[in-house]
Amino acid sequence: MRRRNVKIIATLGPSSDRPETIKALFEAGVDVFRINMSHLDHDGLRLIHGKVRSVESEVGRPIGILLDLQGPKLRIGKLEGDAIMLARGQKFRLDLDPAIGGPDRAPLPHPEIFQALQPGQSLLLDDGKIRLLVVEVGEGYVQTEVMVGGRLSNRKGVNLPDSLLPVRALTEKDLRDLELALELGVDWVALSFVQRPEDVAEARKMARGRAAIMAKIEKPQALDKIGEIIDMADGIMVARGDLGVELPIEQVPGWQKRLTRAARRAGKPVVVATQMLESMITSPVPTRAEVSDVATAVFEGADAIMLSAESAAGQYPLEAVRMMNSVAVTVETDPTYPAIIYAQTTEPEATGADAISAAAHTVADTLKAAAIVCYTDSGATGLRAARERPHVPIMALTPRIETSRRLTLVWGLVCVLTDDARDVDDMVDKACTIAFQEGLAEPDQRLIVIAGIPFGTPGATNLLRVAYVAKKHAIART
Repeated sequence: MRRRNVKIIATLGPSSDRPETIKALFEAGVDVFRINMSHLDHDGLRLIHGKVRSVESEVGRPIGILLDLQGPKLRIGKLEGDAIMLARGQKFRLDLDPAIGGPDRAPLPHPEIFQALQPGQSLLLDDGKIRLLVVEVGEGYVQTEVMVGGRLSNRKGVNLPDSLLPVRALTEKDLRDLELALELGVDWVALSFVQRPEDVAEARKMARGRAAIMAKIEKPQALDKIGEIIDMADGIMVARGDLGVELPIEQVPGWQKRLTRAARRAGKPVVVATQMLESMITSPVPTRAEVSDVATAVFEGADAIMLSAESAAGQYPLEAVRMMNSVAVTVETDPTYPAIIYAQTTEPEATGADAISAAAHTVADTLKAAAIVCYTDSGATGLRAARERPHVPIMALTPRIETSRRLTLVWGLVCVLTDDARDVDDMVDKACTIAFQEGLAEPDQRLIVIAGIPFGTPGATNLLRVAYVAKKHAIART
């Protein structure tokens, strides 16, 4: 049982992929494990997936798995001596010629880049450390002027902040990785290099509901169509690392807040990611600025906060998770937290599910209920209940293991696998017994139960019931 609402995602890697470490990370606070396909082959994916599922079986709790697809990787080719120095004001050519580059040119084996560039646009190399201004574009080449110079080495990445690239978000490698992941049964798929809603639609078509699709917001072009992308995706990730390369870095905090609030309005999970506790890769304690960064995401009401290299390759993966958990718990018990969360409450949409979820929040506050219990088959009822960000815990009861795993990423949800209710009386008894079992309610406390009639019908939330936890429910547990 977590005593916090925000969820924690940890990336698995060489520092953390042993079964005993995965279990320790879960016990320290991890709700979802991320598998990064940029550094893994199919045998590795099968192995890590199996380890997580084995730990899940051992602890008796649903654990989510988020597969992060690599996406297109745009890189320059090889250079003389493995590196060159670029000086501000010099001319520098990038072209399709595969010959080794030198002080005045470098190979760029991506014809799609030359199709997209226009004079006056920027080219960024090595995570934005080097900035080039496009002067001339020709057949298979681009002539640039170095605006910010420095050392450039082999195979460094290329970013085009001003250009919409004619590139699919799903590469051939991604398609192969995705197909295996769907066969294995991962819960979430994070889609890299999203520029337009059509990128998300392609992934959804391939997934066919077997996994939820999370759009990584890391390109400025995605911000222009963010409403449509959120509508198309099951959730979004604020990938601040790449976003901070292509946007002026001072704009990223504002966009983080806007994206978090936009996803919350839509009732879609939002993950804040990248460099949250970066110093803990090599240090057992974070900086004060990093703690404030994590706290800001929690205050803002993000569904999940994520560790990347800190848990995958760092020296202190367990300490990083414990620190993130401690910061989150402290923020959520801060006296200013409820007012900040409530200030962002969104008006319910004109649907039965939204009306019932909003009413559950109001009734729970009025009656000082111990918890809200929602029966959910597809997960939609759980998402709507979480969108309200109530003060009391939310328990999601579902007969589907796939649903319980997906909901582990959603704010505030305590996911429990159970048989569907037979009738209303059984619904109330199950809710009260399991709430007592989970430590969410005691005898004589009230619960708010929401469900859909007939039971087992996805998206049919139409029932709200106030229930009392009686001594018989405690006896049923013992």
